[in-house]
Amino acid sequence: MLPRIADSLSFLYLDLVRIQQDDTGVRAEVATARGQETVYLPTAALSCVLLGPGTSITARALTTFARHGTTVLVTGSGGVRCYAAALPDSLSTAWLERQARTWSDDSQRTAVATAMYEKRFGTGTAPADASLAQLRGMEGQRVKAHYRLLAQQYRIGRFRRTYDPAAWDSQDPVNLALSAANTCLYGIVHAAILALGCSPALGYVHSGNQQAFVYDIADLYKAQLTIPLAFSLHASTNPEAAARRSFRDGLRLFRLLPRIVADIQDLLAPDTQHPVPDLDEELVDLWDPVTGPIPGGTNHASFTGDPT
Repeated sequence: MLPRIADSLSFLYLDLVRIQQDDTGVRAEVATARGQETVYLPTAALSCVLLGPGTSITARALTTFARHGTTVLVTGSGGVRCYAAALPDSLSTAWLERQARTWSDDSQRTAVATAMYEKRFGTGTAPADASLAQLRGMEGQRVKAHYRLLAQQYRIGRFRRTYDPAAWDSQDPVNLALSAANTCLYGIVHAAILALGCSPALGYVHSGNQQAFVYDIADLYKAQLTIPLAFSLHASTNPEAAARRSFRDGLRLFRLLPRIVADIQDLLAPDTQHPVPDLDEELVDLWDPVTGPIPGGTNHASFTGDPT
């Protein structure tokens, strides 16, 4: 079987390297304290490669990735933000077609929006036959309550979420940190959506923007990731930079990406079982000519045969 996009091992982030093709395969030239080192990349096992700052890639290497069906993304440091993408012709349109069908049908679109609400706030929290307007109102109340709780926890008084690019520097540290952290989250979500083959423009709650679906999916994680982080930086002298560093350093990129992909699949095809990778450990099976694959990460010293 070819690697699934949800497999965390099939995502690779690179920065400060030169990627090129030679007669053996695609290699990354890495400058280390020991000098220049070469690392060959398993192109056939990679579903998505994220190229961070300081990375260059040759046309031959990019062609090889495309031939193997690997999505190549140009991102910011640590994989946050997504500036450009090279999608292979072989990338399946199955999930894009599911997205288009559910997005174009009003009842299915409302059902997906309801499922997004319940992913955020719990199963059964959305009333039966709730309209989008009702869902937006309930979502707003819950988010405001979350803001109040965190404001009390950090003793910062009354907090109001604002986003005003025209008066950026006059905003309080929590709003600045939240905007910066959300931008990082949008980049990771954007990368996952493109790698899966979906359109970032076809949103279910948000609309009229090329990032509409990105905003929809990112909202699933803000209460756990970016909002608490922003409030923790309420006394920071440079909340934007601190938020970006903290988000990058504290976030396990290869744990969030599979979760995003699994959530998108569950939203677009709720009646289908989708394998979820083990987030605690990624183990490789061992080969046995008699029994076939056997579990890796296990001490196989205990056996009944003669050790000699």
